[in-house]
Amino acid sequence: MAAMDIQEIMKLLPHRYPFLLVDRVIECDEQRKIVAIKNVTMNEPFFQGHFPGVPVMPGVLQIEAMAQTGGILINRIANAGERVPFFMSIDNAKFRRVVKPGDQLRIEIEITTLKPRVAKFKGRCLVDGEVASEADLMCMLTDQKAGA
Repeated sequence: MAAMDIQEIMKLLPHRYPFLLVDRVIECDEQRKIVAIKNVTMNEPFFQGHFPGVPVMPGVLQIEAMAQTGGILINRIANAGERVPFFMSIDNAKFRRVVKPGDQLRIEIEITTLKPRVAKFKGRCLVDGEVASEADLMCMLTDQKAGA
């Protein structure tokens, strides 16, 4: 699969506006790597309070965009079906550049460990080829009802 639009993404992720942070998948090898895009606009609800007059995308939302992108890949390769990837841990998070309205996040994820119910991956967000943030993430595939 080379690309995926928002309709296909919404079939794989439970997230919805305003918390869906992946707009398009542009590359996916369906084995270990995926690249997605998040277009950052002034219309994002978090910019109202972070920060008035100096809008900056919170680092935690960049991490969430990485986790969602990883979730798309895991659902594709693990045929998760009724299971949902739940965030378990974040390690080695680093924030290297401010992300602001008008930027386009390129979200790159590579799975480092994949077990039947647990996945670990490295993620990074880039803007114009510069690393904005990076982290090691882990999630667990859980029955959808477990989160209810």
